[in-house]
Amino acid sequence: NLREIWAPNLGPERAARGWPWAAIVRGGGRLAFGSDWPVVPIDPFLSLHVATNRQTRDGDPPGSWLPEERLGLAQAVEAWTSGSAYAEHAEQIKGRLQPGMLADIAVLNRALKNTAPDQIAQTRVEATVVGGRLLFER
Repeated sequence: NLREIWAPNLGPERAARGWPWAAIVRGGGRLAFGSDWPVVPIDPFLSLHVATNRQTRDGDPPGSWLPEERLGLAQAVEAWTSGSAYAEHAEQIKGRLQPGMLADIAVLNRALKNTAPDQIAQTRVEATVVGGRLLFER
């Protein structure tokens, strides 16, 4: 719980610098998103929601937390895809959809780029393809 436990334990000065995603990007750094499961939910759409809104799924804190650190949706998706591939030194084979790359993909129930920021967390996976094989279909 960010406001009730984390921020008070860290103190206001350090809490004001928490998760400086936009500052890292502005400074030329690359982001690599992943899950801290089991500490936080493994849901990548909740992570995209938090990165773009700086709020929980329920809209806490009101007005967002450190709104200047919000990412655009394209930046957050890049952190989950090509950024994570870069972090594991695998950017030559995965992280982007292009010829010659692995084509492990998730088919979503909506186009994220057409989704309102406060609705990103409600996105669902309809199918997954790994190694050219359909492994999951809703």
